[in-house]
Amino acid sequence: MLTQIPLVERTGISALAGGVAGGFVSATLHPIDTVKTKLQARGASEVYSGPFDVVAKVLAQQGVAGLYSGVQAAILGSIISSSIYFGTYEMGKSIFSSVANCPRAFVPPLAAALGNITSSAILVPKEVIKQRMQAGMVGSAGEVFIRTVQTEGVGGLYAGYSAALLRNLPSNIISFSTFEYLKLAWLRDSERQILEPWESVLSGAVAGAFSALVTTPLDVVKTRLMTQAHQTALNAGMSGLKAEAAARTEVIAAFTYKGVASTLQRIWVEEGAQGLMKGMGPRCFYSACFSALGFFTFETTRVYLLMKHLEKKSASEEKLDVKLP
Repeated sequence: MLTQIPLVERTGISALAGGVAGGFVSATLHPIDTVKTKLQARGASEVYSGPFDVVAKVLAQQGVAGLYSGVQAAILGSIISSSIYFGTYEMGKSIFSSVANCPRAFVPPLAAALGNITSSAILVPKEVIKQRMQAGMVGSAGEVFIRTVQTEGVGGLYAGYSAALLRNLPSNIISFSTFEYLKLAWLRDSERQILEPWESVLSGAVAGAFSALVTTPLDVVKTRLMTQAHQTALNAGMSGLKAEAAARTEVIAAFTYKGVASTLQRIWVEEGAQGLMKGMGPRCFYSACFSALGFFTFETTRVYLLMKHLEKKSASEEKLDVKLP
């Protein structure tokens, strides 16, 4: 079935299916991500006794809305990034599979890396413009874009690009590669090209949990940098969107190899190995659910779109044959 569809069309279908999966999963699991983030904040052990305590206190203080704080931006960002990522990932798999002497085992991680690099290249400039407008830069998005390029060059649009890659590359490569390896194992002795729904769910859950387990220390560093920067902005008298934008700017500056290493060392000295794995349980659970739902939704949507696309092409060809004398 897949070989009947040109690469460009497969890429578009994967991008659309990826956007649907990203938006759906982000909306569904946002509360778990909220709990994970609160547990990883510096000083969280003094405030919360565990995941259920976080839920209880958030509900008591903010209601259900507290668990869905920032969900609109998360959904929109997931739709855009997932569309770009899955589309590029599909194209990358085809490209690397056709490269001579490229081991089959290297295809998934290479395609995952390509998807991450491409999606970050497109999304980072958007984040830079948004954050500068939130910080008080006057003008429309287009005007801020032009002013940034004029004063800082194109490089100004990519402040934080390396930070985005450092945060996301390891997790995505591990998750997508693990899923692909499991998918190959399921289909190895079968003539099928498509996973059964339960196979997609199980493979996605394993891939997500394993990826989260390996990269939890890096996620703790990201969360610490973000919460500390936000507190610095609040201490400086900022509030609301300006505080958030200033905090993100500070994190971008700090999230370098040197910044990550120093933060890891500080956590290790002050809190030991346990500090580096804080929030691991909720994060692994969230990542397992996210990947299980994500890959299931992606695979199901992709197969549905592929079938509809083939039916439409077949109907068009039949009409063309009827018209021909």
